[in-house]
Amino acid sequence: MMKDLFKKSLLAAGVAMMLTGCGTTEAEFQEAALESQQQGLAACTDTTELEEVAEHACSHAVYGPFQNVTASPLGTPSFVDVNLPHTAYVVTLPAKTNGCGYGGAVTFTAEESGEYAFLLSRVRGLRIFQGNVEITRECRYSIPSEVCSDLRTAIIADLEAGQDYRLEFESITAANAQFTLLVEEAGHHHEE
Repeated sequence: MMKDLFKKSLLAAGVAMMLTGCGTTEAEFQEAALESQQQGLAACTDTTELEEVAEHACSHAVYGPFQNVTASPLGTPSFVDVNLPHTAYVVTLPAKTNGCGYGGAVTFTAEESGEYAFLLSRVRGLRIFQGNVEITRECRYSIPSEVCSDLRTAIIADLEAGQDYRLEFESITAANAQFTLLVEEAGHHHEE
């Protein structure tokens, strides 16, 4: 318990130091601190099926097919979609207009209702919106290197068929502003 509190305090202090150099306002700092806490999303407990999803996605992360996309700048409509199944999207985030970091959004439309895994080649996660409402992400699966060395994290979220979702990503460094994204179904809703 005390260890977790120390880690969170250390993380918040690190975020504060990084953002100070960018001329960040108090409101932006609080938002970034909240985002840092959200990155501490609970670990997924049932990993057997997620391991299978990650192994499948890994073959696409290595062998393709690939699509290169540049995300739309944050705060603008996103016309860049990542809807092709079994496709490794190489996403590039544009620089933020304030010159401090990178950020962008892409759109995903769920074909069926159910759980989806958003698999990333980076540890830092994503925020998912339906319209202007952020939807709840269920959990985070840290992909073991023995399962896939090309993918690092999977974020699980429950989506509804036919709905458009805006996936938002941010990065402080250029090295983390280009990454691989795959979206795979992780579970279906069964009609009764």
